Amino acid sequence: MIFATWCLIVGGLLTLMALSGTALQRLPLSTPMLYLAVGYALGPGGWGLLTPDPFLYSHALEKAAEIAVLISLFAVGLKLGLPLRDRHWHLPLRLAVISMALSILLVAVAGTLGLGLPLGTAALLGAILAPTDPVLASDVQVLQASDRDRLRFSLTGEGGLNDGVAFPFVMLGLGLIGQHELGAFGWRWLAIDVAWAICGGLFIGGAMGALVGRIVVYLRSRHQESVGYDEFLALGLIGLSYGLALFSHCYGFLAVFAAGLALQRVREQPGNKAAPSDRQQASGFQNKQAQEAFATHSAHASAYMMKEVLGFNERMERVAEVGIVLIVGAMLAYIDFPLRCTLFALFFLLLVRPLSVWGGLAGANISRDQRALISWFGIRGIGSIYYLLYSINHGLSPGPGKEIASLTLGIVAISIVLHGISVTPLMNLYSRRKGRRAIRRQA
Repeated sequence: MIFATWCLIVGGLLTLMALSGTALQRLPLSTPMLYLAVGYALGPGGWGLLTPDPFLYSHALEKAAEIAVLISLFAVGLKLGLPLRDRHWHLPLRLAVISMALSILLVAVAGTLGLGLPLGTAALLGAILAPTDPVLASDVQVLQASDRDRLRFSLTGEGGLNDGVAFPFVMLGLGLIGQHELGAFGWRWLAIDVAWAICGGLFIGGAMGALVGRIVVYLRSRHQESVGYDEFLALGLIGLSYGLALFSHCYGFLAVFAAGLALQRVREQPGNKAAPSDRQQASGFQNKQAQEAFATHSAHASAYMMKEVLGFNERMERVAEVGIVLIVGAMLAYIDFPLRCTLFALFFLLLVRPLSVWGGLAGANISRDQRALISWFGIRGIGSIYYLLYSINHGLSPGPGKEIASLTLGIVAISIVLHGISVTPLMNLYSRRKGRRAIRRQA
């Protein structure tokens, strides 16, 4: 009967989301808000069908969050199609490095002075909360690979980069509480956890994405081989990049993100093969013959591959989002969130994020609207959940661990609600104002 109950709940929820997806886009609501509420109702605070104790089941929960982040980072990499030399990349790089470092510093100071946490624990809390979420931020991500909107590109790129760049700061926090070797004067942390792990992860992922992509496009366009099974290509490239990075003691999150970026940039030069006929082009990808014609043509092979891989990965991303946010909702019953935690959460979302963004983007060529919305849409989510569980599994003791878990889960839940309510009206307002400015420039 338990299995039948879960079938009814999950089936009903997924059917409801499929039927109401368009309507939700017009309302000040987001799907993660609904998943969060359902998760809480299924957890110990409600029916008790879902009991994901973050300390009792920390290893299994960490793996679930890890898989969700990997899927999302690969999808983000696939969506960012602007050349790496494009100036638009300056903003997400500054957000992922300067703004994130400022955010960790501010949280460490506030945690030490305001919450009475030891410095190491406060720094670890800052590192856990630092990454913005690429999974829950779909409403503010780029609309297409060539999207040059500075707001959407900056938030999308930041979410892809800082989930990996946060790792050395988490290791630093664990080192400060005695659970990771930093070396004399931090030399090991700087050499291994920062320089080697970051550079190695980006190189491995970029190399794997480019190599696998070029092999597939070559086989399809020159030999009409390796057509189909793009789902396996997405999963295989994620697995290869992540596994090789971990074996090399590099950051797998950055490797998977870089693999998506590299695959996006694979291009095949048009050859002598005849282009698909007008009839095939009119039918698009609707029948098998047309699909094979596009998939194996030298001018379209890479674009077709990208369309199929991205489409499959986005569907996986939505399924992962449902599962993880349901679990987060159920986990809320295990935390204690007193008034000081609520005040700290508001301090983090309303002061730490804006201050770190304004510091990181000082002097940047962006409009006031874009700067303000980047400051607000620092959505916290599954990346922070992963780093929380990673820390628990790597020596964070239950005493400070419970307080850090309460703060992390509480801030993620508040972020999901506040950003979910505000994203539709704010992004609609931004689009209207941007449109009016474009009309005035043309006049």
